[in-house]
Amino acid sequence: MQQPVTEEEAAYEPPTYTYDEVFPALPESATSASPTVNQLGQWNSKMRIGSSVVTQASTTISIPKEHHRFILGKSGTKLRDLEKTTATKISMPNMAENSDKIVVTGTKEGIEKAVHEIRVTSDEQSKQAYERVNVPKIYHPFICGPHNDSLNALIAETGVRINVPPLSVQKDEITIAGEKEGVMLAKERILAVHQDMEKKCTTVSVEVPKSQHKYVIGPRGNTIAEILQSTGVSVEMPSNDNSTGTITLRGPHDKLGLALNMVYEKANSVRTAVVNAPNWIHKYIIGRKGANIRVITQDLTKVHVEFTEKEDHIKIEGPPEEVEKAQQALETMASDLINKLIFIELTVDPKFYKHIIGKNGANVNRMKDDLGVVINISEGEGKNIIRIEGNKAGVEAAKVELEEMVHKMENEKEKDIIIDHRFYRNIIGTKGDNIREIRDMFNQVQITFPGPAEKRDVVKVRGPKEDVDKCHKYLTKLVKELNESSYMLEVPIYKQFHKFIIGKAGANIRKIRDETQTKIDLPAEGEKSDVIAITGKKENVEEAKDRILKIQNELANIVTEEITIPPKFYNSLIGAGGKLIHSIMEECGGVAIKFPSADSNSDKVTVRGPKDDVMKARQQLMELTSERQLTSFTAKVRANPQHHKFLIGKSGANIKKIRDLTGARIVFPTDKDEDKETITIIGKQESVEMAKAELEATIKEIDNIVESEMVVEPKHHRHFVARRGEVLHRIADECGGVMISFPRPGVVSDRVVLKGAKDCIELAKLRIQEIVEDLESMVTIECIIPQRHHRTVMGVKGFKVQGVTQEFDVHIKFPDRDAQEEYYNHQSADGELEKQVNGEVEQEVVEPVRVCDVIRITGKKEKFLSRFTSLTREDLPFQVEVPFDFHRSIIGQKGRDVRELMDRYDVHIVLSPADQKLDVIKISGTPECVERAKEAVEERCKELELERQDRLLKSHELELEVDPEFHPKIIGKRGAVITKIRLDHGVQISFPKKDDPDERIIKIQGYEQSVLAAKEDIMKIVNEYNDMVKEEVSIDSRVHSRLIGARGRNIRKIMEQFNVDIKFPRNTDPDLNIVTVIGTEENVMDTKDHLLNLEEEYLQDVTERELQDSYRANFGRGEGDDGGQGGEAGGGPGFVVKGGPWEQRAPDTASTAEFPSFGGGGDVPRSVPAAGAWGPRR
Repeated sequence: MQQPVTEEEAAYEPPTYTYDEVFPALPESATSASPTVNQLGQWNSKMRIGSSVVTQASTTISIPKEHHRFILGKSGTKLRDLEKTTATKISMPNMAENSDKIVVTGTKEGIEKAVHEIRVTSDEQSKQAYERVNVPKIYHPFICGPHNDSLNALIAETGVRINVPPLSVQKDEITIAGEKEGVMLAKERILAVHQDMEKKCTTVSVEVPKSQHKYVIGPRGNTIAEILQSTGVSVEMPSNDNSTGTITLRGPHDKLGLALNMVYEKANSVRTAVVNAPNWIHKYIIGRKGANIRVITQDLTKVHVEFTEKEDHIKIEGPPEEVEKAQQALETMASDLINKLIFIELTVDPKFYKHIIGKNGANVNRMKDDLGVVINISEGEGKNIIRIEGNKAGVEAAKVELEEMVHKMENEKEKDIIIDHRFYRNIIGTKGDNIREIRDMFNQVQITFPGPAEKRDVVKVRGPKEDVDKCHKYLTKLVKELNESSYMLEVPIYKQFHKFIIGKAGANIRKIRDETQTKIDLPAEGEKSDVIAITGKKENVEEAKDRILKIQNELANIVTEEITIPPKFYNSLIGAGGKLIHSIMEECGGVAIKFPSADSNSDKVTVRGPKDDVMKARQQLMELTSERQLTSFTAKVRANPQHHKFLIGKSGANIKKIRDLTGARIVFPTDKDEDKETITIIGKQESVEMAKAELEATIKEIDNIVESEMVVEPKHHRHFVARRGEVLHRIADECGGVMISFPRPGVVSDRVVLKGAKDCIELAKLRIQEIVEDLESMVTIECIIPQRHHRTVMGVKGFKVQGVTQEFDVHIKFPDRDAQEEYYNHQSADGELEKQVNGEVEQEVVEPVRVCDVIRITGKKEKFLSRFTSLTREDLPFQVEVPFDFHRSIIGQKGRDVRELMDRYDVHIVLSPADQKLDVIKISGTPECVERAKEAVEERCKELELERQDRLLKSHELELEVDPEFHPKIIGKRGAVITKIRLDHGVQISFPKKDDPDERIIKIQGYEQSVLAAKEDIMKIVNEYNDMVKEEVSIDSRVHSRLIGARGRNIRKIMEQFNVDIKFPRNTDPDLNIVTVIGTEENVMDTKDHLLNLEEEYLQDVTERELQDSYRANFGRGEGDDGGQGGEAGGGPGFVVKGGPWEQRAPDTASTAEFPSFGGGGDVPRSVPAAGAWGPRR
């Protein structure tokens, strides 16, 4: 059955599914090319493509962490049963995770059932009040209200959790959990609604076709909620698996009619129609990216068009008028497409597909473009079909072309031929000339060589059967010829004879090449090589070699001499990589020196070349041989093969020491030597004898060393080899340097090997056995101490636990603090598991044991059992009365002070949470440490109390009203005066900010006496200024700058001289000439006279300067300019230039006045005005 995708709640939003195949445009469309896969996209928000899928969703709920184990059940059985019953997947967080979120995944109905059961289980385990109310399922909608509004309001009012089973859960039970009063109130309200609706409600049933139920439900059930909100009537829909279409309406009698009308209205608001159209034309109806279907539906916004995959019809839903229009348009389009388009299916072997498609789809794309068809090639399910769709003529033409291609390929054949890579260049030829000739000979055949990166030697030949066979035969013959003519031989010829072999203008070498049909390559002129390479057939190559050697022998006196050299010196004479022998050959004119092969047992070395060079090479070889003989004295020492490794030492240390001391070479036998005991010493005689004596002395010492074994269980091995073998090194030091070897990691063995003197080995065995017995007597117990006390147990920097470890020789392992999961396997001190009998109920709620509470102690039971009791004793925290206000001071900056207290007194201190504001702190630890910490805390509290009282005394504040005019005087220059007052009396003095409404108020804060003293100092300053006289003096503003001086130097000097304060006007003042003088009456008058005198003096200077400036302004002014009557100084236009070149016009060359003749003419020249300083005016 087709299930269209519908919109659900936000938590259950299903994915959108679309076709996974191509949707091309119409073949006749000239403007749209063939589409590619998945180009449809979201072409219409109102159109959906149906798909037979089961929508999966998920939701997340918060359940208290302590209730999770009840949801899991024993070993998770309850959770598995719930998943099986609801067909969901329930994911719960791990115990270590700090999360209370449970994720439920599945179908919507399954999720609703699972969430309901989980909430019921959680509510049952709640420590608060819990009630179950049985209300028939039919009344649940009235309790919940439309969109759960009534239920949410009740929850908000009572503050309880109310769990109403969802529609898919067929249960009548409603659970309420929370505070007792709220639970009882909620229960009362729910029962009241039930009783009320039970009296009022009547029912009516109506038959509505099953297909129209979704319109009654509405998106996310909105329509049912709307009916309930408007009429107060509940609409009950049949389940999905129910085949009947009966809808039940339940509610007040007078509202049923209105609700019934709304149900019919919603059910008939949408009409469904079906258009018959073959499945294969759906993509043409849709068009590229939905272009065609968009044309139909763009004006029909409420129409839903559904193209169902693999079905030959189109489903339309929506308002009746719009559905009718859409149906008519789709039927017309489908009929038109069916009449115009056809399709043909061809069955073709898949091996021909790549040839039909062509390189990068060239063949198929060409047919699509030329014939206007769509070609789909499918392979799978045993059907190898090529489908051609399009207009009739194009489909027929494409069919014929494809059948011809298939027929041709069926008659073709492919053969492989193995050809070595080195022949490819010869076969292909320069610029492909050779292979082009072969392809012309067999023009129906395709020859494919492997690429340069491929390491295959297979060449493929494909084409008609007969042509392929002929081409294959031809290539095989060609390869055979190339193989025969590729024999190569290298002949060493002395460099000085190469020019004679070449001959004049290459005559000799060309003659040899032509007569022997070979290829002869000589080394380039700059190369050091003297080898000539000859390539061709074997017999021809040999003949060319003889002819070249003959030329060399005729030209030079070439001799061959044999030298007797013992074979043992061959390697040293040849040298590493042949460097030594090659250097001799080069020094001696390039002679050839040949050593016999290793299996020939010959001692004859052959030297061949010019006579003088041969003699020189012979002399060097004999000298080197004599030198080697002197340094090859040999001696032999016999030693037990088992002792060889002791002679060699670790990493060859012992043998290297002897070599460095004596300079002799010592050779030990290998696995291939028959005699395993003989050690060979090579070198100079005295060095060999010294090394032999050293070895014999060492062998004598080693003969006293024995090797023994003992058995140690593998479980104890780690103790011995831990910490880089610390225990083994200690045993070796105690037992005379015995060597102890335990099996390597990964080797399962209990065998331990000991090497050394016999007495030492026995002593080491005894010591190892004692350690093993100690290890076997050790036990591990689990000490349950809450994780919060671990700090106390460990002590400062682990001091306590280290002391216990050393005193009792035990190993203590603390757990990971993040391991918060519950621990079930607790062992008591006697080694037995503590078990809880099923069904037991503790009177007290015992805190569960967590993994992070378990401390494991390993050691001898009798040694630490007494200490175990003191470790497991949990010290109850001691409470100290400390006002909450002091907690912050006790903690200190970033917890520094409280950490210092805990470290100093070895205790754990817990302060009140910020939200509780308790006046106590808890101190945990040993009684002695707690007592000392308590005294320190109480002492700190006394200090803080004194500080608080001191702050209260210091907080005395006084407000002083002072005219803002005096504030700068009180502050002083750079705050000097006010700073002195603050320091003298230890007070804080605050001045009002600019534009502050209380600009006259100065605040003083500190001890009362200090505040009053500071006030007196300030008032002294104010009073001093109050007694002063303020006099305004009118001084011309032009001399103010002279009075002030550079950087106020002059005016400061005057103020200091007369002990007054002088203020000059600002630019914004109405009278810029007024200067204010403040001070004592006598000083002010003296200052005023002094300023007026200075003004008079300075004004004379100003007047003279202005007069000079006025003269400068009139200087150079012309006589005709205003006749010298010009107005104020500086008011004229200044120096003006007239008649300059920039004011003149360009000359007129046609004018006889500007360009007169030189006489002889009849014209009388006109008078020309006199030229000025700049020439004539133009």
